[in-house]
Amino acid sequence: MAAPLRDLFPAANAGDPAAIDALFGVLYRELHLVAERQLHQGSDGLTLGTTTLLHEAYLRLSGSEAQFVDRAHFLGYAARAMRSLVIDYARRRQAKKRGGEFQLMPVADDVHAAAPEQPSLSELGSALDQLAAADSDLAQLVDLHFFCGFSFAEIAELRGLSERTVQRDWRKARLLLHSILQER
Repeated sequence: MAAPLRDLFPAANAGDPAAIDALFGVLYRELHLVAERQLHQGSDGLTLGTTTLLHEAYLRLSGSEAQFVDRAHFLGYAARAMRSLVIDYARRRQAKKRGGEFQLMPVADDVHAAAPEQPSLSELGSALDQLAAADSDLAQLVDLHFFCGFSFAEIAELRGLSERTVQRDWRKARLLLHSILQER
């Protein structure tokens, strides 16, 4: 009989590879959805497959010293690992292209009417790393909501907070990320 999910976290934190495998197995469907969202979140043209991303993330998780307090931390860490893998893959792919450092962009007829430039996945990843250094809980919230696709209600339940608190933290995280991206 498999151990309950809550019992797997202390064992995984103690370095038990079987517990990490079991966590991964129990949460496989959720992690697969996270991987799908990662690949569809602003990563046009990537040929990386969902299962490949998921298994690469597993290798990164199993070889890490990370502590998994609960399901939210585990999923947040997995999302961060997947985001990092997608960014690395996109960078390698872009570097291989001839003239990869240049991008052709359509010129707007009216320069003032042009839409604001969206940050690249790499810039967003760096900004999230900077946010994590300042406030790891806010960075995890972004990973869970934006990259994992969890609703505020689901995140509130995962974290044992009210939905209103999660929404307030989301606004704070967005403001901080916007500030970080504007500094660049």
